[in-house]
Amino acid sequence: MGEFTPQYLERLAALARLRIYPAERDGLRESLDAIVAYVDRLREADLAGVEPLTHVGGGESRLADDTPDEPLPASVLLAMAPQTYDQFVRVPKVLGDGGGA
Repeated sequence: MGEFTPQYLERLAALARLRIYPAERDGLRESLDAIVAYVDRLREADLAGVEPLTHVGGGESRLADDTPDEPLPASVLLAMAPQTYDQFVRVPKVLGDGGGA
């Protein structure tokens, strides 16, 4: 594609509805040029005989059947909880002034 001119960069920013500050322009242009150069380099790779990769793990699910198990005893659960209150697990407030969940 060549170099990202200031005009082309402004057009991309407008299409993406991004504001690019003048101090960022040169660094952004260099980064985009490097990305495009890397993609061009990848296009040169010889992929003859390489099968497309659809799943990193080979595509087999190794998950166990989703069957219920015995629940944890309350004492074990309470021992794992970061905070407790009597026989309850303490959780942060998520409504009102308690912040977001």
